[in-house]
Amino acid sequence: MALSRSLHGRRVVVMGGTSGIGEATAALLAADGAEVVVTGRDRARLDAAVERIGEKTTGYRLDGANQAEVAEFFAASAEPIDHLVLALSGAAGSGPIAGLDLERLAAGFAGKFWPFVRIVQAALPRLAAHASVTFVTAASARAAFPGTAGLAAINGALEAMVPPLAVELAPIRVNAVSPGVIDTPWWDAIPSEARTELFTGISAATPVGRVGRADEVADVIRMFVGNGFVTGTVIDCTGGANLATGR
Repeated sequence: MALSRSLHGRRVVVMGGTSGIGEATAALLAADGAEVVVTGRDRARLDAAVERIGEKTTGYRLDGANQAEVAEFFAASAEPIDHLVLALSGAAGSGPIAGLDLERLAAGFAGKFWPFVRIVQAALPRLAAHASVTFVTAASARAAFPGTAGLAAINGALEAMVPPLAVELAPIRVNAVSPGVIDTPWWDAIPSEARTELFTGISAATPVGRVGRADEVADVIRMFVGNGFVTGTVIDCTGGANLATGR
């Protein structure tokens, strides 16, 4: 019997859902009828995100990099989780290899790679039999931009895990979306004028002629959640920035 693609009555956990791609995903899934639990480190940001999303959304404060907090969260989950979205992000680990601070690179793995692995381990006993797990990685995993070798290592390691996990954990489905440059608060650390200049340059070199939006990445995640015949797959959501355009 085919599984329903409806999200009504489905329980979804979006970890790292207080802004950007995570929040956009939580909002989309909640609007489609899912009972969404959003997690985040900052209580004020978490409460604000839950209020913006509305619907049947609840917030749970935890640090995804804190193994004890993650274990406590899943241990307290009374109902099976139908879909798990890992949207935790990190910026540590970028820079030219000649001067790359290896402690910062290790911090990058500690902030993203290891949390993803620990979360999957902790979540397994609480995942429904036909659950899905979706990683949000980054296009740096398979791009060739100078200064991103560290980010490529972090996100590439996660993407490399997707196919074997899909086989090992079946019938639980495991997929990943690999976003390009998306206009989210992730870029807020860059001064506004410099950010605008950066986005303009990237847009000029991207086939679609612009940077992406968080809701466009959320659309891909919604497909992974709803399509029971897709697993072990990494989908690029980059506006074609990863393509050789001949320009």
